[in-house]
Amino acid sequence: MEQTLVIALVGILGIGAQWIAWRTGWPAIVLMLAAGFLAGPVFGVFDPEHAFGELLEPIVAVGVALILFEGGLSLDFRELRHTGGAVARLATIGVVLGWLFGALAGIYIAGLAPEVAILFGGILVVTGPTVVIPLLRQSSVKSRPASILKWEAIVNDPTGALCAVIAYEYFRKVAESPGASLFEVVPPLIIAAILAGLIGYVAALAIAWSFPRGAVPEYLKVPVLLTAVIGVFVISNLIEHEAGLVAVTVMGVALANMNVTSLRSIHPFKENIAVLLVSGIFILLSASLSIEDVRYINWPIAWFLLALLFLVRPATILLSLLGSNIPWNERLFLAWIAPRGIVLVAISGLFALRLSDLGFTDGNLLIGLSFAVVVVTIVAHGFSVDFVAKLLKVKGVTRPGMLIVGSTPWTIALAEQMRDMKAPVIVVDASWQRLALARQKGIPFYHGEILNEATEHNLELAPYQNLVAATENEAYNALVCNEFAHEIGRDSVFQLGESADGEDRHALPASLRGRALFESGFGVEDVSERQRQGWVFRKTRLSEEFDFEKMQEKLPNAANMLLLVRDNGTIRFFTHAAKPEPRAGDVILSFSPPQPKTAEDVAAKKAAKSKGAPAT
Repeated sequence: MEQTLVIALVGILGIGAQWIAWRTGWPAIVLMLAAGFLAGPVFGVFDPEHAFGELLEPIVAVGVALILFEGGLSLDFRELRHTGGAVARLATIGVVLGWLFGALAGIYIAGLAPEVAILFGGILVVTGPTVVIPLLRQSSVKSRPASILKWEAIVNDPTGALCAVIAYEYFRKVAESPGASLFEVVPPLIIAAILAGLIGYVAALAIAWSFPRGAVPEYLKVPVLLTAVIGVFVISNLIEHEAGLVAVTVMGVALANMNVTSLRSIHPFKENIAVLLVSGIFILLSASLSIEDVRYINWPIAWFLLALLFLVRPATILLSLLGSNIPWNERLFLAWIAPRGIVLVAISGLFALRLSDLGFTDGNLLIGLSFAVVVVTIVAHGFSVDFVAKLLKVKGVTRPGMLIVGSTPWTIALAEQMRDMKAPVIVVDASWQRLALARQKGIPFYHGEILNEATEHNLELAPYQNLVAATENEAYNALVCNEFAHEIGRDSVFQLGESADGEDRHALPASLRGRALFESGFGVEDVSERQRQGWVFRKTRLSEEFDFEKMQEKLPNAANMLLLVRDNGTIRFFTHAAKPEPRAGDVILSFSPPQPKTAEDVAAKKAAKSKGAPAT
């Protein structure tokens, strides 16, 4: 099969699996592994090794390097203030304990040769951002355990690779000169890792110096950055195998903490690259698996996999976090969640060949065994993460929420309505005075500039799936919507004011602003003036008997629908571009003029007063 056709199929299967995962809520990694396995060894649609030959290994290696770099860019040292030292413990004590327990399980449960078990135990230290981050994205977990899992996944990936290198180099040295000691192998490798880290740090300094000073034009920043990452990876690997993973991780983490404003514009692109690479590499690796590799799986291997889930990981986490201030429910959650991903498979495949060359026949087991570990951990953790999070009470807010930018009487009234409907809501404003009404009404608020990068680390954005920008400045509202569109979604950022048509050259184009609230396109002055005239928000619950049409008949003609909230908390806005279909059980929030009092209303009020009952 032609390589171009294979590339197209890999893209279709990978992105298709991601889309199905988005629609169904299933773990994306499980679907990608299944798609690759079915396309490769089961139905033989294509064979990546036959299609790409010797290029397959470097393609996967460079892809893993770019994924680790992209993951490193998401690590900010300010997050460590909330992890209680857990990340440092897991990156040191946890690595040693995980390596030890994994090796012992390989020897005494799986029945592997000691050399193979020790090397594989080092590889098992990795968890992997390619699986952890998608799991955290799909499930709502509290910020501290989510942050610990993310840091552990990214930091321990190169660490696990180095552990495997140390084990392999020692066994190779012993094979060449029996009696060689560990001290002859470890110091040179540690020095190589330090040199690789320095190379990555120097590259990050060069990027941080050149980008803000205009040394690289805007259209070349992404190509230069990607080329630099690949160059750093290749140069570091010349010093020592797998040292390049250390270099690119250090480069990403260093850049993330150098406050390089020029990098903000490339964030959407790097995230797209990461999605494409994760999809492609998982499809390629799972399609490369052969039926013979799976046949190695027997009962001892099955018991070994169970031991990884229920003995090795829990013991590693619980012992590493002894004496820490992490609550026990969070420790137990961390002890369960440890899915493995691309790095485990890629490194295992590399060392399987090298161990075979040294005469260790069990080395062939590593390929099938690594896939078995990936499948079992992803299925076990991917399908249970929500249940375990709820059981251990580390589940974050599950109902979709609303983030409102700008504190005005109108936005506070809107926030009160959302709070009454049990939707998470918060009002953000840079003015303490304007937030006075929010404080008075007991509305959750954040005092700070929403566009400040520090806000991203002090304000938890995960609970809020919708953003409403309603300050008095339309251009500022558009800037906020445009800034958060890539994170929240272009279809989930809204602002007051009608979007301009293509002929109006005096107004902001729709591509630079959020979706217009209200079908009529009310602006900030419009809602403020109507509120002064007595307009109010009204909630109406629909039922089989009282449908949307009957509701419209009861409301004043000038009333405007703003949004509806479904039973599961989903929020849908009425805009000029989208009109949701109301159904029974929905609560519709409208902005309506005051209704004139009828004779019946006056009579009821008088009757209530005469009886001493409060009027409603």
